[in-house]
Amino acid sequence: MTIKGKVALVTGAAQGIGQAIAVRLASDGADLALLDLTKDDLDETKAKVEAEGQRAITLGGDVRSKADLESAVDSAVAELGGFDIMINNAGIAGVGAVETISEADFDRSFDINVKGVMFGIQAAAAKFKELGHGGKIIAATSIAAHDSFPMTGLYSSTKFAVRGLIQAAAKELGAFGITVNGYSPGIVGTGMWEQLDREFAELTGAEVGATFAKYVEGITLGRASTPEDVAGFVSYLAGPDSDYMTGQTPLIDGGIVFR
Repeated sequence: MTIKGKVALVTGAAQGIGQAIAVRLASDGADLALLDLTKDDLDETKAKVEAEGQRAITLGGDVRSKADLESAVDSAVAELGGFDIMINNAGIAGVGAVETISEADFDRSFDINVKGVMFGIQAAAAKFKELGHGGKIIAATSIAAHDSFPMTGLYSSTKFAVRGLIQAAAKELGAFGITVNGYSPGIVGTGMWEQLDREFAELTGAEVGATFAKYVEGITLGRASTPEDVAGFVSYLAGPDSDYMTGQTPLIDGGIVFR
């Protein structure tokens, strides 16, 4: 059983986990609508999707805007002929002590990480209902949605909030054949973690690379995750084998947090 012939929308698809998800879903047979802040940044992902033999469209938009997400969903239907899978992947991270969180940082983090998921859920659910079929809504959480860590209080609180949204939306939308799940990565070797490592170095005085290495040492499987590790699990959530699963945010972290 595959997702061949399905249409998926991936937010934050220009790089990292978002790009890996798009390429994996394409390899599984889906056509892709790719969304990121700047449309031109999506050219590489589009080329990789097309190399898998699938169609792709690129869309510039901000997940903080409900109108942008609704427009993206409309474009997927108009240009690709349908809409079946919503991947709310876009997000930001950062480090800092709880006592130092500014109002601006708080608003930006919640607007992108939480509002962006909420509006994505709303846009997808409305379109699935309009089209008269169920669908898959999937959102990025994190190990920090299950266990908070020092200096990640703001990021962690946004991801705990996303878990709450996922659970509520799953309960509300199940009757319409719509499942809502999340994926919770750990330490992934992407540009985002390079940024976090630099921020930790500035705050703690550690050498650049030391924080990343410290966290990797604690992974049971002995290595950092790749974006493709995460994408493989998202492929499962997007496919028919997960049809009886909803409201969940499983860990895909190589063994850091255990539940």
